[in-house]
Amino acid sequence: MKKITLLLLLLSSFSFYAQSTSEINIVNETVKKNTIKKQIFYLASDDLKGRETGSPEIDTAAHYIAKTFKNLGVKPINGSYYQNVPLTKNKKAKSVKLVFNEQPQKELILLKGKDMSYNKGVVILDYGLESEYSTKDVKGKVVICKTGTPEKSDFRSAYTAIAQKQHLAAKYGAIALIEIANYQNKVWQLLKNNLGKEKVQLAKAKDNNTPIAHLWVLNKDIDLQNNNLKQVNLEVNGAQTEKITSKNVVGILEGSDPILKNEFVIYSAHYDHIGIGKPNQENDSIYNGARDNAVGVVTVLSAAENLAKYPTKRSALFILFTAEEKGLIGSKYYTQNPLVPMNKVVFCFNSDGGGYNDKTKTTIIGLKRTTAQKHIEQASKAFGLEAIGDPVPEQNLFDRSDNVHFAKAGIPAPTYSPGMTAFDEEILKYYHQAADNPETLDYDYLELFFKSYVLSARLIANDPEKPFWLKGDKYYEAGEKLYNK
Repeated sequence: MKKITLLLLLLSSFSFYAQSTSEINIVNETVKKNTIKKQIFYLASDDLKGRETGSPEIDTAAHYIAKTFKNLGVKPINGSYYQNVPLTKNKKAKSVKLVFNEQPQKELILLKGKDMSYNKGVVILDYGLESEYSTKDVKGKVVICKTGTPEKSDFRSAYTAIAQKQHLAAKYGAIALIEIANYQNKVWQLLKNNLGKEKVQLAKAKDNNTPIAHLWVLNKDIDLQNNNLKQVNLEVNGAQTEKITSKNVVGILEGSDPILKNEFVIYSAHYDHIGIGKPNQENDSIYNGARDNAVGVVTVLSAAENLAKYPTKRSALFILFTAEEKGLIGSKYYTQNPLVPMNKVVFCFNSDGGGYNDKTKTTIIGLKRTTAQKHIEQASKAFGLEAIGDPVPEQNLFDRSDNVHFAKAGIPAPTYSPGMTAFDEEILKYYHQAADNPETLDYDYLELFFKSYVLSARLIANDPEKPFWLKGDKYYEAGEKLYNK
């Protein structure tokens, strides 16, 4: 009896090994360094001028992705590779002048525009929270507060709070909101490059027509607590709004299993970047976005090429989102207007990142939150890499990429990134910088990274067991509701 049991175990192990070897061979056959390099060099070329949402160049990138899908044999949905995303674009004001106590403020960012001229009294709040408005009359006045929240004052938390602060200021009748920032100069320049651009929003967003101007001002001398800000003059001229359309690029492949093909795995990344900005020391003003996120796009294209030639049991949906850099807009629109029923999607495998500082690893934001962890770890190991989870949980990276809209709907949705062990100088050297060019990438490492993603995809899409959230995760209940568990 023991001999029979041992024999069965050996046969099972051999079968698993043979299957794994076969899958690795399939991945090796289609994922090639030269193809990866060619695609990244095109998407992150100067010709595409940083792929900013609303530009002709991002449409060129969308056409390139759609053409690649067609050449690979990936099918369109409803006769098109494009899902139009209706947007409004608040054009950058021609001039913005702000004076505190007769001192002109030079370091400012206009987050939301409205032509205005104001030189009356101001209302000082702390962080601009709703509880602070209850004892103040702000109607027709300018409100001034600090960036961030009492709990977190870092610039990422401050950015997350922008929409809510705008809503509250408008709700209580203010005509402008000015937030006082106190960041290091390097961080401030990064913010100016990203937030100082023309603002893009979904055309149907509730607050598109909110009549309010919103600014961030870098000033380390203003003491709001002691109210040493007595006089404010604010002038905004030439702020305009126009309607534009951008595109999510979507393709589909049917699965090979007669039953499991009714379930879908999404492979996603954003293909936009931040366009043209302040020139660096080399006088380069094009922010090519090789790491963020040409790498992510080509990760998805690599999966598309592989699955088109060797279909998995589950069907595949490939989505390249627009306007991620404008606030995760393309993915938000998709989840509000899905092309495949959301409860038919069992997993969203997003690919995004700001760069890498450890070429022995893959970094998966949300690795230990779903049952797919074992497949992802196995796939990385197969190509000599170690899969690690979120190295900087305080940055809340899981909720800062396109995957979060799917997670909120209940779909397990981690983000696959190149090896990052800390948000350090090596990352900041390229993250949203003009230096993020395709020639600065290590393509030997990226070939292994891409192969590990594609193998992960195959293992997840072929597993008879559906992936799901681990119990206790904050999106677990949303998943139960979506799938009627």
